[in-house]
Amino acid sequence: MTTSNSFGPQGWTPERLNSLTGKTFVITGANTGAGFEASRLLLSRGGQVIMLNRNASKSTVAITKLKKEFGNGADVSFIQMDLSDLASVSNAAEKLLTSVPQIDALMCNGAIAQIAKQEFTVDGFESQLGVNHYGHFLLCGLLFERIEESKGRIVVVASEGHRMGLRTMQFDDMNWDKNYHPNKTYCHSKLAQMMFAYELQKKIKAANKTTKVYVCHPGASSTSLINEKASIPTRITWSLMVKLGMVQTAEQGSYPEVMCATEDNLKELAYYGPSGRWNWSGPVAECELESFVLEESVLSKLWTLSEKETSIRWPL
Repeated sequence: MTTSNSFGPQGWTPERLNSLTGKTFVITGANTGAGFEASRLLLSRGGQVIMLNRNASKSTVAITKLKKEFGNGADVSFIQMDLSDLASVSNAAEKLLTSVPQIDALMCNGAIAQIAKQEFTVDGFESQLGVNHYGHFLLCGLLFERIEESKGRIVVVASEGHRMGLRTMQFDDMNWDKNYHPNKTYCHSKLAQMMFAYELQKKIKAANKTTKVYVCHPGASSTSLINEKASIPTRITWSLMVKLGMVQTAEQGSYPEVMCATEDNLKELAYYGPSGRWNWSGPVAECELESFVLEESVLSKLWTLSEKETSIRWPL
């Protein structure tokens, strides 16, 4: 459901992008899918892109493709980082801070979804919560001061799935040991990301900081998010949806996060993405932000828990 469309009937499109020369964009999970397409769009306007990816070989292939398209002068590189390993996140953040003097946008794009059987990260978190929320929570916290110095922004790539789960945090069993469900647990992790973003907005304002935080979703996009770790029925259903043209391209799926990383005068307390039927596709616009996402007591409790679990004290 669309609440408004300030970009006209076509919604936001890359035609609105101006020169990005001198701008630095850090993107998690950028060697495939929407993250890769976001990198393409940013590079096409002269931006610098630093990918934070788990797989080194796939990252090398992705960078080769991008340099073939935009020339060897294209400013794209990667730092190896595994969102499921907090030590890896810390190491990647340290490398960034020693080599990158400016971060205009940190784009929290990487994710896993629909893990058929309960799995855990090396730090003991349910895997989808660990990767999608805790990994990004730590990364954003470690890079926050650099982003603030750059008068930059943080972009959280959420999901329409946040509407389909419990619509709150399962604080008594965050690992879902008693009721694990591939989809509901994924929805739980994406809701956590959104709640983190909106709580961060409040804390930034209270601290009189300037960093902007935006939340978006990619709709239903043809990416590798549904992979061999999903159940066979889920994979078959998704494959049929793609073949029947029910989902949009990965490039279209990247539009909301690129918009949030570059567009001026966006609302922060908002939720952007495709605004057509079921928000699966269609013009990129502001979508409905439901009240359960902003429940103050839940946001505050999640923030406190997240700082404890990731052993970070945000500089706010």
